[in-house]
Amino acid sequence: MKNWQKMGTALVLTTMLAGCGTSGILDRERPDEFAVSRQAPLVIPPDFALVPPRPGVAPSQQRVASEQALEALFGGPAARSAIEQQALRRAGDSDAAIRSTVGDAETNTVDKGQVVRDVIAAPEGDGREAQAATPE
Repeated sequence: MKNWQKMGTALVLTTMLAGCGTSGILDRERPDEFAVSRQAPLVIPPDFALVPPRPGVAPSQQRVASEQALEALFGGPAARSAIEQQALRRAGDSDAAIRSTVGDAETNTVDKGQVVRDVIAAPEGDGREAQAATPE
């Protein structure tokens, strides 16, 4: 009886293993998923009547560069949320000349020490030789 069980188990395992092969009934043609690609649709520019600017004539676009950048990046100025408006109201008005006063020699600063200056002045690397050492 044990021999029949061993032979039956061996037959089942052999059949299952044969199903993993690439020849026979279970073989099928599969598409190459890396060969499939989509092509972008053709787009016709909206206006072919563009003319180059004439020398000495003021530019036709009177918008500021920062507005153009905002529109290009974010699709134009967006309305602020109520929380954002409240935070801006609480922050108050800022000094327009803050960058001038920060760089002024009369401005009080805190000396963070030589270690911070060394970290800031360190050359940029790719991080392969990065090591950490603790002072003793």
